[in-house]
Amino acid sequence: MPIFVFPIAGAIIGLIIGSFLATLIIRWPQGHSAMSGRSRCDHCHQTLRAVDLIPAFSYVLRAGKCSACGGEIKSDHLVIELSAGLIGGLALFVDPGLGGLLGAIFGWLLLTLAALDAQHHWLPDRLTLTLAVSGLAASFLGNDPDLLNRVIGGIIGFGSLFLIGWGYRYLRGREGLGGGDPKLLGAIGCWLGWSALPLVMLGAGLVGLLAVATMYRRGQAVTADSALPLGSFMAVSAFPLWIIQTATETNLL
Repeated sequence: MPIFVFPIAGAIIGLIIGSFLATLIIRWPQGHSAMSGRSRCDHCHQTLRAVDLIPAFSYVLRAGKCSACGGEIKSDHLVIELSAGLIGGLALFVDPGLGGLLGAIFGWLLLTLAALDAQHHWLPDRLTLTLAVSGLAASFLGNDPDLLNRVIGGIIGFGSLFLIGWGYRYLRGREGLGGGDPKLLGAIGCWLGWSALPLVMLGAGLVGLLAVATMYRRGQAVTADSALPLGSFMAVSAFPLWIIQTATETNLL
């Protein structure tokens, strides 16, 4: 099979996965299951037809509006679908095999966590645990980093942010980190290994600065009490590091 087929297949699978993730990100915080019930319009609750459920294409075809009532469909759907497609394509480009598929799963989980944290300041334990376990399991494919490196990454990732959060609460008498942030960094460490954690935090800091600058440009006030989604920033910085690690290992870089 030609090598270029793999990233194309990864992108197509990613678009399909992204459609599910977009539904999950909307329904889960509302206490609804994404696994049951037909997809429907958020405005008129009309059940969507098959032609309305083609990832990305349907959104563009309908100009971002419901075909039944004309209500505006949130652009979040399109962003999540395209992001998941990009993740799948890149993962199978740098590693056209099982390792690339696992890497895509890493990216899709990070995408879901980033969206939930950005919109709801929520990092579900179920997702972070899945992320951690899948990272440790990926070590058995023989890809770097090895299992010990990943285990140490999980411990250091969780422990470092937990101690920072505890110290801030002790000194300032208030919460400075969400309870899910240390768990997410630990889960990322289970994928990238302990040595990548400083780069994850550096990348998260840069993404955070960009987010703050964007808020300022929009006229939004940013103060010491402003709640920023650190988990989203870490998730956004982690997947590119996996791409670089894997591309180096497969001699693409």
